[in-house]
Amino acid sequence: MKFLIDMPASPNLIPWLEASGHDAQHALSLGLGTAPDTAIMARAKIEGRIVITADLDFGNLLAMSGETSPGVILFRGGNYSDAEMQDLVRRTLEAVKPDVLQHAIVVVDKRRVRITHLPLKRP
Repeated sequence: MKFLIDMPASPNLIPWLEASGHDAQHALSLGLGTAPDTAIMARAKIEGRIVITADLDFGNLLAMSGETSPGVILFRGGNYSDAEMQDLVRRTLEAVKPDVLQHAIVVVDKRRVRITHLPLKRP
């Protein structure tokens, strides 16, 4: 799978993801360090990447757009160390099939993994 790691998430996820056979890039290395979330989402969608973030705005943007991608792994429940982020991503990849992950927002915290399929229905 291909991942775009947003600024709130550690670039130290990259070596672990690559060692697990994935393609991972951090927003900073792509020149998106100060880019708006919409630009990060657009880049992820064009490149078929799943966004890894702690930024709640991605869910709102996907709800408003009605899009079915990019998929998002969203860290919730506090500030996490690099090792904790790695464990959250590992748990997500074990729990969610790749074809589902491409078209879902997966909210993960220390206790659970929740999947919301895209597109999100607007009220």
